[in-house]
Amino acid sequence: MIASEMLIGLVLYAFVTSITPGPNNMMLLASGVNFGLARSVPHILGISIGFAVMVLIVGAGLNAVFETYPAIHRVLRWVGAGYLIYLAWKIATSAMPESDERTNKRPMEFLAAAAFQWVNPKAWIMALGAITTYLPQERTIAAVASLALIFAAVNAPCVSVWAAFGVGLRRFLTKPSHVHVFNIAMAMLLVLSLYPIITH
Repeated sequence: MIASEMLIGLVLYAFVTSITPGPNNMMLLASGVNFGLARSVPHILGISIGFAVMVLIVGAGLNAVFETYPAIHRVLRWVGAGYLIYLAWKIATSAMPESDERTNKRPMEFLAAAAFQWVNPKAWIMALGAITTYLPQERTIAAVASLALIFAAVNAPCVSVWAAFGVGLRRFLTKPSHVHVFNIAMAMLLVLSLYPIITH
């Protein structure tokens, strides 16, 4: 298990890394504006549960593969960057919230959000940072599972704040031109969020 003296540090780490801007939060902000909170719930759960599963698998030993073959991590990083640029394009071309049905635009689904964590550069930094810093040297499955569960419990409300903030913005984005400008701004921020991660 995780030592009690490490628990507060882990919770703070999970909070800070989950609440600060990043690809997941930029997409949830846009999702809140374009689809509302209720329709964004699968996206929120996909992020939190998907990240927890990622931490569990990486903590159980997958990180050793990346230490042995660092090129795999670099490839994943660039695949993730490419996918983020594609998502930015999708956000930039989103329609008014009321016209979702006519344009067949839909919020990100649970499985897509969960799978996205594996190509999200910030998620890798968060996971590897938590595993190397807060897990005991003898990594038991119980300790890894505890880490994953704590992170999921802290992450879900943090990312929900971004979707809720997007819902709050809906009242100010009443014209198609306003929504269009907002979505383009979110797409640009999503692409910009890659810079410190890719150059790290």
